Amino acid sequence: MTSRLAGKTAFVTAAGAGIGQATALAFAREGATVIATDLDPALLAPLAAAGCTTEKLDVLDPAAIQDAAARHPGVNVLFNAAGYVHAGTVLDCTEEQWAFAFDLNVRSMYRTIKAFVPGMLAAGRGSIINVASAAGSIKGAPNRFVYGSTKAAVIGLTKAVAADFIARGVRCNAICPGTVESPSLRDRIAAQSRASGQTPAQVEAMFIARQPMGRLGRAEEIAALAVYLAGDESGFTTGTAQLIDGGWTL
Repeated sequence: MTSRLAGKTAFVTAAGAGIGQATALAFAREGATVIATDLDPALLAPLAAAGCTTEKLDVLDPAAIQDAAARHPGVNVLFNAAGYVHAGTVLDCTEEQWAFAFDLNVRSMYRTIKAFVPGMLAAGRGSIINVASAAGSIKGAPNRFVYGSTKAAVIGLTKAVAADFIARGVRCNAICPGTVESPSLRDRIAAQSRASGQTPAQVEAMFIARQPMGRLGRAEEIAALAVYLAGDESGFTTGTAQLIDGGWTL
């Protein structure tokens, strides 16, 4: 631990697994006070053991987000990790899937940012970090129609927020991962295996093959970038879409 985030208070969504969990733990190791949230509070036990404050949060509930912001007025790092990966093309996407994907992957970020930015502005400092993706406006990915659309929107949201508050001490950046090992990925591999008739190992090999490095990313690698963006050492960085994708978009 190097205490790179000493004096910071971080609010993390979808902290129960994957990138969200790895980031909350990394923030805590670097000295931040961490409020780790998830829809399933049972997943937050490892974070409570690591000294994080843990809370249930449904990011689709505007009132719950406003209540969280009111109870944690000192937040100066916001990490938006909540999201869902739908599979399929435009021909497969239903109106309901389109609405749900944008509500969870984009509107939840709008809501958390709107709730926490006033406190950041009052303090004159803040860092917002949104999880986007290499799949979207940066690179089109097959069978990721609505997911790619939402993650392109996250990058646009990030740049707009950054531009609005660039002179007021509040920064906003997006992280754009490639394929990262996580429980979510394992669920997608299983679903694709069932749908395609391929074995899980064959589907996993396909996901690995699209990274020129020849491996999946690790959630801890994404968390390390999040620590940098949360801290003062990235004070000259805002409005960026930070690629961390094993060379997928080269």
